[in-house]
Amino acid sequence: MKTTSTDWWQQTFPSGRKTLTIQDASQRQVTLAYGEAGVGQPLFLLHGLGSWSYNWRHNVHPLSQYFRVICFDAKGYGFSQTASPPEVIGHQVIELVRVINALAEPPVTLVAESLGALVALAVAQSYPQLIERLVLINVPIFPQKLPSWGMEIIAAVPLPLIEWLDQQQLIRPFQPIVQWMTQLVRQEVVYDPTSINDEEIHWLTYPYLNFPGTFTQFATDLQLAAQEIERCQQGRPNWISTIQQNLANVTCPVLILWSDCDRWFPLQDGEKLRDQIPNAQFQVIPNCGHVASSGNPAVVNAAILQFLKSA
Repeated sequence: MKTTSTDWWQQTFPSGRKTLTIQDASQRQVTLAYGEAGVGQPLFLLHGLGSWSYNWRHNVHPLSQYFRVICFDAKGYGFSQTASPPEVIGHQVIELVRVINALAEPPVTLVAESLGALVALAVAQSYPQLIERLVLINVPIFPQKLPSWGMEIIAAVPLPLIEWLDQQQLIRPFQPIVQWMTQLVRQEVVYDPTSINDEEIHWLTYPYLNFPGTFTQFATDLQLAAQEIERCQQGRPNWISTIQQNLANVTCPVLILWSDCDRWFPLQDGEKLRDQIPNAQFQVIPNCGHVASSGNPAVVNAAILQFLKSA
C-alpha cells in the first residue's frame, strides 16, 4: 500500500489508515484505504470524482462525536490500489456495496458529495436494505456536459497515452504545472478563491504525483462519465437516465444539500431532485461553491446532524 512521510491519516483517525481488500466490479482484487473514528451507528462518507478522503477533512471529527464515521478512498483514488482499464459503467455501485458489507452491519447512513452522491442514489435504489438514511450534496443528477474545461480536455486524450504517461511517472516532473492547474480548477468549486492554500493543493495533487495509476483511474472514470452524459442527452440507454427514472423508488429519509453558488450544477437541479424523491428534505448551503464539505463545513455538519437526529 501507499505511504507518505507526513501521515494525514494518522492525524485524522485514531488508528490511522487501515486497508480492506475487496473484489471490484470486474472481479479483480483491490486493496482500499480507509479510516474510521467514533462509535455508534455507521456513517459512510463518499467523495466525488477525482477526490479522496482528504475531501472530508473538516467533517470527520464533528460527525464522529455522534456516529462511527467510515471514510474510504474509492478504487484508484487517494491511497487505494488502482486497477488497469478497461472499466465498467457504474462499477462504483458494486464496489460501494462490497465495502459496506465488509465494514459495517447494514443498514447504514451514507453522506455523499458530487459523483459519490450519484453512486449513493444508485445504491439506495438497487439495495434499499443497505441504506437507512441518505445525505446528498450537489449531485450531478441532471448533467448537461462535463462541468469543467479541464475535465473536457482529459476526456479527449486517448486513454492509452494517459496510461503510458502515468505508469512512466512522466507527470511528476510537471508538478508545478499540475498544482497550478489544480488551483485553477479549485477556483471553480469554491466560493472564495482566496481560501485556497498551499497545503490543500499539496494534498489534493499528492496521489496523482506520487502513485502511478491514479491519474489513469481518474481519466477512465471521466471518459466513461462523458460517454454517459452524451448518451443521456441523445436519449440512448445510459446509467444516468436509469437513476433519474427510479428516483421515486428511493424510500429512505433523504436530505439534499445544495450550494447556492455551485458553478458546476445549478441550484435548480437540486430543487428538481427534491420534487422527484418522496419526502426528501432540501437545504441550501449559503456562500458556497460545488465542494460544500470543505467550502462551508460548519453549515454542512450542522445540517447533517440535525437531519440524522430527527430522521
